[in-house]
Amino acid sequence: MIDRVPAQGLDAQGIATAAKLYWNLGTAPLVEHAIARGEGHLAADGPLVVATGRHTGRSAQDKFIVRDAETESTVWWGKTNKAMSPESFAALKADFLADLAKQDTLFVQDLFGGSEASNRVSVRVVTQYAWHSLFIRTMLVRPSAHDLAHFAADYTIIDLPSFRADPERHGCRSETVIAVNFSEKLILIGGTEYAGEMKKSVFGLLNYLLPVKGIMPMHCSANIGPEGGSAVFFGLSGTGKTTLSADASRTLIGDDEHGWSDDAVFNFEGGCYAKMIRLSAEAEPEIYATTKRFGTVLENVVMDPDTRVLDLDDNSLAENSRGAYPIDFIPNASAANMGPVPRNIVMLTADAFGVLPPIAKLTPDQAMYHFLSGYTAKVAGTEIGVTEPEATFSTCFGAPFMPRHPSVYGNLLKERIAKGNVDCWLVNTGWTGGKYGVGKRMPIKATRALLNAALDSSLNDAEFRTDPNFGFQVPVAVPGVDSHILDPRETWANKAEYDATAAKLVDLFVENFAQFADHVDEGVRQSAPRAPATAD
Repeated sequence: MIDRVPAQGLDAQGIATAAKLYWNLGTAPLVEHAIARGEGHLAADGPLVVATGRHTGRSAQDKFIVRDAETESTVWWGKTNKAMSPESFAALKADFLADLAKQDTLFVQDLFGGSEASNRVSVRVVTQYAWHSLFIRTMLVRPSAHDLAHFAADYTIIDLPSFRADPERHGCRSETVIAVNFSEKLILIGGTEYAGEMKKSVFGLLNYLLPVKGIMPMHCSANIGPEGGSAVFFGLSGTGKTTLSADASRTLIGDDEHGWSDDAVFNFEGGCYAKMIRLSAEAEPEIYATTKRFGTVLENVVMDPDTRVLDLDDNSLAENSRGAYPIDFIPNASAANMGPVPRNIVMLTADAFGVLPPIAKLTPDQAMYHFLSGYTAKVAGTEIGVTEPEATFSTCFGAPFMPRHPSVYGNLLKERIAKGNVDCWLVNTGWTGGKYGVGKRMPIKATRALLNAALDSSLNDAEFRTDPNFGFQVPVAVPGVDSHILDPRETWANKAEYDATAAKLVDLFVENFAQFADHVDEGVRQSAPRAPATAD
């Protein structure tokens, strides 16, 4: 069956193949293809359950950007953005197209990255797997019938899990490769079954293209309050972006990737990609409900082979089990995937050291400091060799997806905060009463109460104290919240140990920020933590 074939074929991308092409299939036929091809199974309540093999997350070390005249001076080269030569990419492309020509079946989706028509990118995605086609169709913005009839791709993504790269020939690190060529407008993904590589590749495109237009691309969730004000939630994986933005009292714009233009906050995507491990029907009812819907794709979620009942608590396949579902599966989602410019910015961190307060108010300079820092912490046991909490700094709360220098995004954010008189908050969803293993996770009920007070502006009227370690403002009392939890030092049994741990974290912040000091103004530099370095 061939469906919704556009006027412009694959030859427009220089792709020649004898494969049977399935164009722009919808959810049901893609699920049927995936099951018939042995790519996945239906769970008891309707979602498609798939496994991604040994790659259960992104292969950050295997991603490369072609270094040429276009990117030489525009990309922030280094540990995050690794270079591939044009010659290596040419060899990789030739081998990719040769492999593609041998396929007997391919699935093609024509989609948009970006819900604001004037600031979106057209992307054609060619996949080997039916479920990958379903995933990317779920995650990106689906064109209308009119848009599809006139679709012309700006960029092309080819995803071949069966492809094996040759490091010597292709200038890469392993058999897995994600290669981005901005000049040729082509992205090649091979040697991994993890579908999130496609989604994040589009995010990387927009992060490269939009700053030139003065638009702020953001790794954040976003929603709209009943009074009509938007809030954006920055945060790394596991900090609560998806959970806290899916609030029944607010309208969801999106859970992961957005742009901030002069007129709107707009979702880059048309779907959500939530962590499934230990998902709670009580704490996250809107997201939990998507695990019982036809059209949801569940990655690496354990399922009883006989009853087809899910076990969301079982991490034997992956700690990073995920669910992809259309945004309209969340009952209060925005139909337009857009909202007004933000009134509040929330930076989420899961502080496993137990040092940071549950909420703090930031000045614009402090907001830029913490945005460029992008702090969270790994907990013991999440990776081999991690036995104590470990600080993670991912600039702009999304370093792997930011091709340009962090100061580009930081300055854009600071300008927009000033222009819109935006309130900025740092929220710790991590530990209180001690570090991980001693203290306990911040109660989500308290986090929601503090967030609600911040977002409805009532928190602005609270009494604040200045945090002695970080210099930001911390509320002393908030109605409905135990005041004891607002001062992290008071929640520790051993105050001297808290002081030593806080000093250690301050040192880590200062050490990390040294790389940005020459790229920011004095006000941002003065927003560094104030405590003297006393930790051994």
